[in-house]
Amino acid sequence: MSHRPPRILLIGTADTKSDELLFLRGRIEAGGGEVLVMDVGVLDGAPFKPEIANAEVAAAAGTTTAALAAPGDENAAMAGMARGASRLARELHAAGRIDGLLALGGTMGTDLALDVAAALPVGMPKAVLSTIAFSHLLPPERIPPDLIMLLWSGGLYGLNDLCRSSLAQAAGAVLGACRLAQPPRFDRPIVGITSLGSSVLSYMKRLKPALEARGYEVAVFHTTGMGGRAFELLAEQGRFAAVFDFSLQELANHLGGSCVTAGASRLQGAGLAGVPQIVAPGATDMVDFPAWCAPPARFTARQSHAHNRLIASGICDTAERREIAAEIARRLRAATGPACLLLPRRGIEEWDRAGQPLHDAAGLADFVAALCDESWAPVEFVEVDAHINDAAFSDAALAVFDRWVADGRIATARRAA
Repeated sequence: MSHRPPRILLIGTADTKSDELLFLRGRIEAGGGEVLVMDVGVLDGAPFKPEIANAEVAAAAGTTTAALAAPGDENAAMAGMARGASRLARELHAAGRIDGLLALGGTMGTDLALDVAAALPVGMPKAVLSTIAFSHLLPPERIPPDLIMLLWSGGLYGLNDLCRSSLAQAAGAVLGACRLAQPPRFDRPIVGITSLGSSVLSYMKRLKPALEARGYEVAVFHTTGMGGRAFELLAEQGRFAAVFDFSLQELANHLGGSCVTAGASRLQGAGLAGVPQIVAPGATDMVDFPAWCAPPARFTARQSHAHNRLIASGICDTAERREIAAEIARRLRAATGPACLLLPRRGIEEWDRAGQPLHDAAGLADFVAALCDESWAPVEFVEVDAHINDAAFSDAALAVFDRWVADGRIATARRAA
């Protein structure tokens, strides 16, 4: 970016958070930044004049603050202000008037802030200071892939030493991010790959250098909930030349009611955007749960494995595996672009090998049979006599990829020297 001071769009409700907004303005300006305050409260009476008044925000949503406040429905009023704030933020960014976003709030302010953050492009620094940061109240599909979120300690009502500390850190976070930001250029075709830690799925170790040698940029996403959400959002935006979506464990989690989910749209973004996708059912034999609490009752009598002190996995039964197989087929058949299902018949994650904690030969056989029984057309269906972590599986994936490049279904890239 240029040498001019970073310009921060600061969003909050000036009717209830004026002291906090003024403190943040002071911290950002002391750090050499400039501030545009956007008031998203529906009530008048702010003790200072924001650069973007609440009336302007409401007008951008096609209404007035009086009309939003009249019914007495705070939820509906803030939803209206969120529409206006998102529109204005997009316009400010397009005009080059802002370099970063900082929004603050409790549940209401956070709800609005997530809409505004989602309206801004990947690579633009965006921070939300929230009393509910890191909470399961925040659905994965609402969180942008590059969001900075900080917990607002002691921030419910008025300033105090704890609150000032949180506010100052948020100001520093967004100001520093703006100074060092490096938005993606997307000047080379990118292939998105999903995986888990290499102790579970390791094909990316072969695929990444092979794809880079073909001239492609490669991004590997850790499918532990938010990684899959970031992958889906970028796929929906058409940012990938193709995807190797080989870790569908978040889909198994979602169907199994786990909190480790990427949301209901997993395995749909690439298909709806027409992005060529080569898919495998990696790690769909297990459902995750937090290792720091008791496992769900249905897993107490099943094989399970604690990966670390944060996450553990229980094995799926036959009915769950068949449901997962049917859902994979249903979602892939809805794709608007090229789609291929690669089925590694000898295993779908490292822990299902003989001697490993989630080995279940009969369960794997049932799952393979369920996938083979599905109707796949127009999706390509390719069986591979290998484990998903074997070199033969990676070779099969690259063979499909190369064929699609030759057929013009995947954009070509300049090979590395």
